[in-house]
Amino acid sequence: MTDSIARLDALATRCLTATDIASGSEYHAGGSEYRAGGSEYSAGGSEYMVWRLWGAGPPVVLLHGGSGSWTHWARNIMPLARHFTVWVPDLPGFGDSGLPPGVETAEALADIVSSGLDDVVSPPAPVSLVGFSFGGIIAGLVAARQRDRVRTLVLIGAGGLALGAAPTRQLARVTPNLTLAEARAAHRENLEILMIADPAQIDEAAVDVQMENVRRTRFKIGAIPFSDALVRALPRISARLVAVWGARDVFPASPPELRHATLAAHHPEVDFRLIDGAGHWANWEAADAVNAMLLDVLGAGTPARA
Repeated sequence: MTDSIARLDALATRCLTATDIASGSEYHAGGSEYRAGGSEYSAGGSEYMVWRLWGAGPPVVLLHGGSGSWTHWARNIMPLARHFTVWVPDLPGFGDSGLPPGVETAEALADIVSSGLDDVVSPPAPVSLVGFSFGGIIAGLVAARQRDRVRTLVLIGAGGLALGAAPTRQLARVTPNLTLAEARAAHRENLEILMIADPAQIDEAAVDVQMENVRRTRFKIGAIPFSDALVRALPRISARLVAVWGARDVFPASPPELRHATLAAHHPEVDFRLIDGAGHWANWEAADAVNAMLLDVLGAGTPARA
């Protein structure tokens, strides 16, 4: 994990420190090579996923958003790891994970993630899934495949409801000819346009995470966030469903009432929540509120470790 620590040691207050990062373990799931000591599980091929692990207790899996990586959860991992075993992968084609040839759809990604989940949390052990944005679509598709053991599915700012996209300001272009300062300014502007409602929350750590994640993204999500991919999976999901949006999320074209109704058509008992003041990346911008919500809905009790 040396490279990960070097890239992310600038994460500041309320984020993972280098010590926190080093306290985790790293697995390459989906293959046959296992290195003793529990530190690395390698596929030996382009299809591998990298999963990071913290904590102890019931397993919880966090799936990041588009143009992202596990670092989308930097402000959430350690509070959860006091109560749960927290698995945080890079989705195929993002971050440190490989992208197998021909994998171009959400369904194909979900197949790989579901297989990887079986590797890191052996069936039939129950598991909870939390997905942010594009990761919410993938989490829903995995929950549909793993309906007998996914006990809670939490969606944060999820797409895939076929409710359209709200118009936003044009994003700043990040091109190779920009200086580092210009590139950072462009990423900061894009975070303000799409991801974070309060510009004061766009600190240097947020820009670091955004720049690194965008640079390493290879999977083309295209129009998947605006498709009906999640809606089509909902009838096959038996897990308790919790759906959360930042109240100032600019992505949805639909009002909260319509999002709630769309989910409730398949899951009448859906627990629908809004995070006051937060934008799309609520798990970063309103980390304290999101962490409290997750600990509540996932059933955290006495911490599993100090």
